[in-house]
Amino acid sequence: MAEAKNIRLDKFLTELSVGTRSEVKAIIKKGKVTVNGSICKVPETKINTTLDIVALDEKVLQYQEFEYYMLNKPAGVISATTDNHCETVIDLITDSNRKDLFPVGRLDKDTEGLLLITNDGELAHNLLSPKKHVDKVYYAKVKGLVTKEDCVKFMEGLQVDEEFKAMPAKLDILVAGEVSEILLTIKEGKFHQVKRMFEAVQKEVIYLKRMSMGSLTLDEALKPGDYRALTNEELCALKEG
Repeated sequence: MAEAKNIRLDKFLTELSVGTRSEVKAIIKKGKVTVNGSICKVPETKINTTLDIVALDEKVLQYQEFEYYMLNKPAGVISATTDNHCETVIDLITDSNRKDLFPVGRLDKDTEGLLLITNDGELAHNLLSPKKHVDKVYYAKVKGLVTKEDCVKFMEGLQVDEEFKAMPAKLDILVAGEVSEILLTIKEGKFHQVKRMFEAVQKEVIYLKRMSMGSLTLDEALKPGDYRALTNEELCALKEG
């Protein structure tokens, strides 16, 4: 449940993407907004976000300061808020009118899987901060035979290139062969990190999907491109973690 707070009526409506601050003020002054059943034409009116009932054209508005969505990112979509040429992950979130949603971290354009979409900057910072060491688990298909020796190298902290040595990572081999299947748990989120780690052991990632981030695990019922709001339990676990 969202924490109650007192804010101006025009800010209340603006945060719900009713319009810009100037547009909202005009709407209020036209008498289109009611507070607890009475028309309110004063944009500065203080609203308790939990106790007061605000309606626009007789439709009750539910205030929610932050929104949280689990997205199963499909390949071909970029992890950005806007782009002039490509579809973005924000374009996929069609149930929200908010203009301040953003992806927490990024997945490469050809990478699938779990992506958290929110407007909660504090939570995003805590999940992405290198100091927090939040685990991220990936499933990958790798061209080449992944060996126990590779597992040891990853666990010891792989020297990826001259500038980057990865933190110890847990590599689990699911299928070993010409195309191996693995699960990899890393604590950072460097650019192309998983692909670069396997390149460092002379192998190529040909399919990549993020399965979890911290306590949040991808819902198996979500097809690529599908999303849903986080449950209260998922959100509490993320924040506690």
